[in-house]
Amino acid sequence: MSRVFITGLGFITSIGNDASCVETSLRELRHGLITYPPFQKDSIPVKVAAPVREFTTSAPDAEDWTIPAPYYVKREVLRSLGPNALYALCAMQQAVADARLQPEDVSNEDTGLYAASAGSPGIMTRYLNRLHELGPMRCPPLGVVASIAGTVQFNLVAQFKIKGASTGFSSACASSAHALGFACDEIKWGRQKRMFVVGAEDGDADTILPFASMRALSLNPDPETASRPFDKGRDGFVGTGGGAVLVLESEAEVMRRGVTPYAEVLGWGQASDGHNVAISHPEGLGLAQAMRRALTDSGLKAAQIDYINAHATSTPIGDVSECRALRAVLGEHASRVAVSSTKALTGHGLSLAGAMESAFCALAIRSGFTPGSAHISELDPECAGLNIVRTTSSVAPAIVLNNSSGFGGANVCVALRRVA
Repeated sequence: MSRVFITGLGFITSIGNDASCVETSLRELRHGLITYPPFQKDSIPVKVAAPVREFTTSAPDAEDWTIPAPYYVKREVLRSLGPNALYALCAMQQAVADARLQPEDVSNEDTGLYAASAGSPGIMTRYLNRLHELGPMRCPPLGVVASIAGTVQFNLVAQFKIKGASTGFSSACASSAHALGFACDEIKWGRQKRMFVVGAEDGDADTILPFASMRALSLNPDPETASRPFDKGRDGFVGTGGGAVLVLESEAEVMRRGVTPYAEVLGWGQASDGHNVAISHPEGLGLAQAMRRALTDSGLKAAQIDYINAHATSTPIGDVSECRALRAVLGEHASRVAVSSTKALTGHGLSLAGAMESAFCALAIRSGFTPGSAHISELDPECAGLNIVRTTSSVAPAIVLNNSSGFGGANVCVALRRVA
């Protein structure tokens, strides 16, 4: 089996729209949360979100969107894009350049793309309203392509002329982590030489507010403390959007092209809770099993782990579940392994989270730091025995795990290693 390496990254996020800005935010614990203007109505109890900066995508007509330099999207391409696909397209351009890929590296039968997104509910709403009010023949012809869950891979495969394996993943907040795991397998087993892994979400009111009725969103109006994983006073997550892209390549391709990887993807694991449609297993059984399977797939022991980027979204139930899973897997090493949740800075990106946070981990490994967990004023007693790090350290972790969990109790864990 081939070894798998991350050779390129692309970011459009609430904490930065390129790797340099993202790294600065992670090192200095700069968050991307704001008092979000669309939420400032008496009927909306949620007040804070973490939107993407510099892009304006609220206009019904994509031609009226603001797209910052150096990005440019042709008018005919915009017709099939939701905000999520736009963010992904820009992040993809970054990742291609970062990995120093030539057009022939991107478009060939040995290069594929796996993506994850929940689609664009705002565009879907406008499309369906127009359909019912004016009839189907008065609807934009590419409205379906721009709005349904597959929009990200549809558009990127077409625009970048991807000829290898391509598909989308739908496991809620574990979606892009699933995409990463299965993309890794494509390369390990020699089916592809290169894979793009993409996560993207709109991150607007239509994407975020449906979680309010579930009582999953933070009602804290203060952007400085609304997202605080592992804190005793946390009351829910803060929504975000954007796009993140990772370039995965085989060892042979890395050597052929002479590039320096960010990290090696050692392996991954997945497991289900079999418990509840929306709530994590109280003991974190599924996540613990996913972590054990990632270790087995990677040939690792708990003693070798340096850092875990936790899924921890800042919900009262979810964070406790993950703490119990971490203790169960780490055992006697629980007090040593550094644990943090970068969602304190970014908010929760839903299906974007797995790809975005794995990219954060790869960036930390190569750039030599371990992200801290921000906004903790009083650690939840349920975190007892764990090494929840509150500040970023200038220590490069050698072995990293990244956790993701989604609706239905879907759990994914990805293992990364520093390249010597």
